[in-house]
Amino acid sequence: MSVRLTDDEAWEVLERSHTGILTTLRADGWPVTLPVWFVAADRTIAMMAPSRTKKVIRIRRDPRASFLVESGERWAELRAVHLSGTVEEILDEVSKDRVDALLNQKYAAFRPARSALPSATRDHYASRTFLRFVPGSRILTWDNRRIAPPGER
Repeated sequence: MSVRLTDDEAWEVLERSHTGILTTLRADGWPVTLPVWFVAADRTIAMMAPSRTKKVIRIRRDPRASFLVESGERWAELRAVHLSGTVEEILDEVSKDRVDALLNQKYAAFRPARSALPSATRDHYASRTFLRFVPGSRILTWDNRRIAPPGER
């Protein structure tokens, strides 16, 4: 039995996952890894970031990135999907609106009301950049539940 997921199974895991881990590159080549809220759409990962963040600056300078979702605490439960690829800025308004709607649908229950935020925080999020992670052809996956001994599942 294989520990690997099919591409379809990997995208199902991505679609159901809550928080992703995005790694981008600093100018000196060192990686920066941060959690992000995202939606899986059309076999890409879409997300939003405040426009003035260093994450957006790093992506504009070097679009290479990786993206990971994982779950499980015990060895027998560990499952992950890792993608390598590039991040591009979403520029057309129709796509931005679609991503915004999908993000709101997925995360509305997890966000504080905008009016409850301090004004500096509201200002920080006022200018938004929408991003699309486009994976390369290879998806790295594993699901230890497939190989765990019966008593461990």
